[in-house]
Amino acid sequence: MRDVVVAGVGMTAFGKQPDSSLSGLATEAVDSALADAGFHGEDMDGLGMIYYANVLSGLLQGQESVRGQHALSRTAVAGVPLINVENACASGSTALHQAWLSVASGQVDAALAVGVEKLHTDDKAQALAALTSVLDQERLPEVLAELGAAGGGSVFMDFYARAATRYMEQTGATRDDFARVAVKNSEHGSRNPKAQYSRKLTVDEVLAARPVSGPLTVPMCAPMSDGAAAVLVAAPELARRWGADGVRLRAVVVGAGRRGALGELLPAAALSAFEQAGIGPEDIDVVECHDAAAPAELIVLEELGLCAPGEAVAALRDGATHIGGELPVNPSGGLQSRGHPLGATGLAQVVELADQLRGRAGARQVGEPQAGLAENAGGYLGPDAAAATVTILSR
Repeated sequence: MRDVVVAGVGMTAFGKQPDSSLSGLATEAVDSALADAGFHGEDMDGLGMIYYANVLSGLLQGQESVRGQHALSRTAVAGVPLINVENACASGSTALHQAWLSVASGQVDAALAVGVEKLHTDDKAQALAALTSVLDQERLPEVLAELGAAGGGSVFMDFYARAATRYMEQTGATRDDFARVAVKNSEHGSRNPKAQYSRKLTVDEVLAARPVSGPLTVPMCAPMSDGAAAVLVAAPELARRWGADGVRLRAVVVGAGRRGALGELLPAAALSAFEQAGIGPEDIDVVECHDAAAPAELIVLEELGLCAPGEAVAALRDGATHIGGELPVNPSGGLQSRGHPLGATGLAQVVELADQLRGRAGARQVGEPQAGLAENAGGYLGPDAAAATVTILSR
């Protein structure tokens, strides 16, 4: 396998965008990524493959087939071979894995990963109902009962509520700690001009907000979002020819869950990623993780080996996971504040890490990081996620 670099990144603002189409969002992100890499029309022969990530366009927009070909038909990359990717909320990072593999294997010299989602509709209940499509439809009543889903809300917040309760019992974490995660990420998000929410919250505001499921309140949960992100990867020599400020893509690992298994998916993926990257948890300077609910950030830090079991809470309370702390987590604002357009989320994490490693994150810059890690998860098998990815980048 040869080295691969992230040559260009781009993303739209995340949030409610009723006047934007899927193709419009995708075009904006792709154009930004190509421009960031210094990629021009005459370079088209270097781009050999596109991987397009989307989760719910079939149910929400009625586009069931060749989604990427339609979304990118009016872009500069129209006509480049394209494969559509769907892996629940891990779709974007899975598309990146395929792009990386295409270049690392020597199949192509450059590949583009694109993720886009439009979750806002006139009927919010339609989008919430669509989320149940990622559950096992043959066992749907059983799965809903297992989650304790009351109906009318997001079944995934019921999943995270169960995980939060387990974590509280195991570690002594409290609802105040989950509120502190949301407060931290709201402060980070206030520094991100592309974040869905720019407001700063207090612990009291988070705790007093409308309950969602178990210990979770609305500000502890990721919102539904519209948005797109794109990452262009290339062989180092090609990126240099473009004049790109390349960031080394050291590892991209995709893991699959097993029904009935708890706590093995992410640790196994992280171990493989660190082995592939040739570095350890102690070398990571900045993290973007899948905090679809606030407790997930604490759980994930421990499952990745970035904090010892039960110690993520202390790291949070001590300020270590804040911008300016020893291990900044979700400087973008995370899913809770930056937003969560399913197919774009994993790529948005890589956009943030590339910006941080290049020293161009502006008000949310975490110093001079040398290595960053992104964790992205999706779906539900019970009692854990169905898919998870771990990506490691470095200067």
